[in-house]
Amino acid sequence: MSRINLFLRSLAFMMLMTIATLIWATMCFLFAPFPYNQRYYLTTRWNVFVIWAAKAICGIRYQIKGYENLPDAPVILLSKHQSAWETIFYCFTMRRPLVYVFKKELQYIPFFGWGIALLRMIPIDRSKTKDAFAQVVEHGRKRLADGQWIIMFPEGTRIPVGQKGKYKTGGARLAVETNTTVVPIAMNSGECWPRNSFIKKPGVVTVSIGQPISPEGLTPAELMQRVENWIESEMREISSPGIYSDDHLPNTLEAATPDSA
Repeated sequence: MSRINLFLRSLAFMMLMTIATLIWATMCFLFAPFPYNQRYYLTTRWNVFVIWAAKAICGIRYQIKGYENLPDAPVILLSKHQSAWETIFYCFTMRRPLVYVFKKELQYIPFFGWGIALLRMIPIDRSKTKDAFAQVVEHGRKRLADGQWIIMFPEGTRIPVGQKGKYKTGGARLAVETNTTVVPIAMNSGECWPRNSFIKKPGVVTVSIGQPISPEGLTPAELMQRVENWIESEMREISSPGIYSDDHLPNTLEAATPDSA
């Protein structure tokens, strides 16, 4: 596919997503009085539309491995993070409504942020690391008790394809504090939807879901090490040939979420 074709498809997709965001964010205010599960479902139809549009216009398809590994009980999902694709995708593919831990500034983005603010997410102030983690634990307990799942990105930021960020223990600390099982997820979305790139490339995103890991008897560091080992090993399996090599040196990017705590 030529660069001009890729550009035109990416432009069409961006325009359609922008229009959909304006319409859906406005509709979210109409959904506000509904029961939460119904409100969550209706709001995340935007996510369904965007992922469909990415497939129809840009040729970004997906496959899921290990879906049967998702339990019915409350869990904390700890995922690889390469692009915006997975933050959109996860919302409508998991068995329970998801709770994202995100910087509170996102709520102030017109339309998009307003829609997020109507959901039971966990906004945090990145400038107050200790207080931020205390908020995550406090709100996390409530969300898990309500039957929602929490999702966090241990590397804290979108990592370039073929690289590894520094895995922070925030998600593992939350799991130990609340005695909640964690589920690791590897995915290679950056190959089709690169971070900080306008151009979207056709291809198949593989989302691989690992076996649940109990925090019982483990320290946060030990738990996160198990998560990291599985994710990075699986990344070598699902990524395109040549992206990861045996002499690959990890990139220790600093995280910008409570996982840096």
